[in-house]
Amino acid sequence: MADPTERSFSGPSEQIMRATYRALREHGYADLTVQRIADEYGKSTAAIHYHYDTKEELLAAFLDYLLEQFVASIREVETTDPEERLTVLLDTLLVEPEDNLDLLIAILEMRSQAPYKEAFRTRFEQNDEYIRYMLKAVINHGIDEGVFDDVDADHVARALMTIVDGARTRAVVLDETTALETARRTATEYADAMLR
Repeated sequence: MADPTERSFSGPSEQIMRATYRALREHGYADLTVQRIADEYGKSTAAIHYHYDTKEELLAAFLDYLLEQFVASIREVETTDPEERLTVLLDTLLVEPEDNLDLLIAILEMRSQAPYKEAFRTRFEQNDEYIRYMLKAVINHGIDEGVFDDVDADHVARALMTIVDGARTRAVVLDETTALETARRTATEYADAMLR
C-alpha cells in the first residue's frame, strides 16, 4: 500500500490549507467559496488559483492534507504497545473531533458529494483505506505480540470504522452531542470483546 502522505504541504500550500480549514469551519461546504478562502488566507483569489485551478481541486488537496495531519499525529505517538496505540487511534478518531464539530459538518457535506465528484470519492476511499490499514496493523501487531486474540483483523478494523462513521454522522445530522462519546465507549467495548 502506498503511503498517502507522500504529498507534502509547505509554504503557500500549507497556508492555503489552513485558510481552507478556517473557512470550512466558519461557512461549511455549501457556502464555501474561493473568495472566502482567500479572505482567510489574506490574499487574492488569484493567489489561490496559482496553486489550485478549481475549488474542487483545492478541496481534494484539503482532504489529502487532513489525512496527512492525522497520520502525523499518529506517528508522533512514541509507544509501540498495541493496546496504547489502539487507544490513541480511537481517541484521534472519536474524541478529538468533539472540538471540531463544525469541521465534521463540512466533511460530511463533502462526503455527500463523493458519488458525484470523483476526486472527493477517491480521497475518501484512500483515507478510509489508510485508516483501516493503520487499525489492522495495530491489531495484527497485538496478535503477533500475544496481547490480542487471533482474530480477523480486517473484520475488526471495518467494524471499528463503522462505529466511527456512524457516530460522526449522528453527531452532525442529528446534533446528537453524546454520539462521539458513546461511540468511543462502544469502540472500546467492541475491541475488548473481540480482541481479548
